[in-house]
Amino acid sequence: MVRGASLPTLVAWIASASLTSSLAPHKAPLTKGEPEVFANPAVLTNESHSPHTVEVTLTARKERILLASGKIAEGYTYNGMTPGPTIEIREGDHVIIHFHNELPQATTIHWHGLHIPADQDGSPLYPIQPGKSHDYIFTIGQGTAGTYWYHPHPDVTTGYQVARGLYGALIIRADDDPLPASLPEKIIVLADNRFASDGSVDIPDEASQAGLVDMENGREGNTFLINGHVMPTIGIRSGEVQRWRIINASASRVYRLSLGGQTFTQVGSDGGLFEHPVDMKEIVISNSERVEILVHGTGAPGSTTTFQSLPYDRYAPQTRPSYWDNPIDLATLKYSNEPPVTPIQLPSTLRVIPALDTLTATTTRYFALGQGIINGKTMDMNRVDTRVRLGSMEIWQIENIVGMDHPFHLHGFRFQIIDRNGVPEKDRRWKDTVNVPKHETVRFVVKFDDFPGKWMYHCHILDHEDHGMMGILEVK
Repeated sequence: MVRGASLPTLVAWIASASLTSSLAPHKAPLTKGEPEVFANPAVLTNESHSPHTVEVTLTARKERILLASGKIAEGYTYNGMTPGPTIEIREGDHVIIHFHNELPQATTIHWHGLHIPADQDGSPLYPIQPGKSHDYIFTIGQGTAGTYWYHPHPDVTTGYQVARGLYGALIIRADDDPLPASLPEKIIVLADNRFASDGSVDIPDEASQAGLVDMENGREGNTFLINGHVMPTIGIRSGEVQRWRIINASASRVYRLSLGGQTFTQVGSDGGLFEHPVDMKEIVISNSERVEILVHGTGAPGSTTTFQSLPYDRYAPQTRPSYWDNPIDLATLKYSNEPPVTPIQLPSTLRVIPALDTLTATTTRYFALGQGIINGKTMDMNRVDTRVRLGSMEIWQIENIVGMDHPFHLHGFRFQIIDRNGVPEKDRRWKDTVNVPKHETVRFVVKFDDFPGKWMYHCHILDHEDHGMMGILEVK
């Protein structure tokens, strides 16, 4: 892969060809004997017997997968699973992760959203070569409970490795979680993928028309997965309240989630719980974002509801897929035949989120998101693009100057959104990724409170990231 291969020229070529994807949504089960009943990914066993310590082992390796067609596909897994096993940590825990790279190429593990030392972040600056191992060691701070995830972040090949199956959930728990522990919890890892007729993961040659469309749009699939399965059934009882932690692990797809018009309650996003719950009928979650919702069992015993993604237009007009406005069925919510239970009482206040004071910000920085570029540049591993002072508070203004959405992710430091297109954000929330729709502007405030070193910021459409829509931030 050649970084920065004259992307504007390629975009012009795509526009002149008026290319669109002809893929229709895939309905068949992914694997033979795939269970219809939803299950959370397995939790990785803690090998430590010391208090407040989590010690686990993760191995990335090739795996052969039997598809419904009877064909054998070769993917990448963590500990033989895709998604990888869920890692559970508590606030204040000391974490040791023994990682072994048995892949045929260099990789890393990026702990997406975590506030940890720069050399443990898993950025492309710290690759782990084939056959090598590395111990990721860090401590989880207080006030960071929430839903996170992990995935590879090697230079140039992040999208390829995620497409092959490398991603997993990471949950940080708090001792004082305000939501009742009795709520059934569902961890929902959303992903999409695309397979060739021989069962292999479909990753076209970059020079082909399909490859150029993927470079422009970001790679999307027509097989829709929840925890590695197609269209599972999630059980619920009438009157029951469930806590869903949803992770968008797709390389580029934005989901507009709906439960058939049923009201649900959003209680959290990237950086954990809100201050107050918010009732919603649908929610947009761009790639790499997370949401926490409470699903209320308002249906009658024996009834069903479809968990869907409604149409969302994130695309440039010249490469917008022909089927973009079709809803996507993701799972079935099926009510048991048991009599209804009395809904549990839920708190109206979840926690206090301290405000980052914009009046103390020392600098406002401007970032223009172009097509494959940030501030007119593509990524250079040997160049620092932005330098900030350790302990400083800054305002970052992110302006999308092109006709498709770009989700902007900052490594290592969480932020609070100030406004969108000049309209103040209603609720205070911790974020590490923000989707910036076409021709729109977002401002956020961030404090670089500790952990000096070099960090990444980038578009989280993985094809865009791999082709250089990324910069290096140095905190010192």
